[in-house]
Amino acid sequence: MTPTESPTPPADYRLLLPEGWFRILLDPDQRDSSVDALVERQFRGIDNAPHLKEELRADLRRRAAKAYRGGGIELYLSLQAAGPFTVPASLLVTLAPLRHAEPLPPEDLARVLAEEAQATEDGSGNAGSPVPEIAVEELTAGTAVRVRRLTPQPGGNGPDAPQAAHASVSVEYHLPVPGTTAYLLLTFSTPLEPIADAMAGLFDAIAGSLTWTE
Repeated sequence: MTPTESPTPPADYRLLLPEGWFRILLDPDQRDSSVDALVERQFRGIDNAPHLKEELRADLRRRAAKAYRGGGIELYLSLQAAGPFTVPASLLVTLAPLRHAEPLPPEDLARVLAEEAQATEDGSGNAGSPVPEIAVEELTAGTAVRVRRLTPQPGGNGPDAPQAAHASVSVEYHLPVPGTTAYLLLTFSTPLEPIADAMAGLFDAIAGSLTWTE
């Protein structure tokens, strides 16, 4: 490739996810069937909870529609089990076109994200608010901007849990799409702050598996 040639935009991408993650296609023509398949899987063998089943279906459809309006392509939900519990985590894949005539280098995007985070912190007046970790990293699919955040969540309302506030953990990967000015955004999240480092390691491994396809 000569210096004046641009790479050919990829046709698609591939991701490797652990067993127990379920994919919901967000395109309106495929969304409902994906949600229905997940709901049926979750309630397989359970016939006495129709109300809970429909609540889950409605919630997933709302969540999928919101993600699609924001540019989402696919939504992955963790159904991995740890003993009797399901490990809650999600991955939203979004295509984010940028309004630039030329591609924006990841280093420049990292600087913009850091400036925005600093401005938010200064404007909040809360010096103790979590500051995101922002770094430029090399993945198999190219140079990416990694952002790890802790987002405070409200605690319980009961009298026994006045201090039950916690933080959700998210890891974002902003990856330039070759031959375009767009970025592919991988947004991982989990409410399991006590095992944040382990979950972030899992998210990093998934992001590192991404490859472009012709």
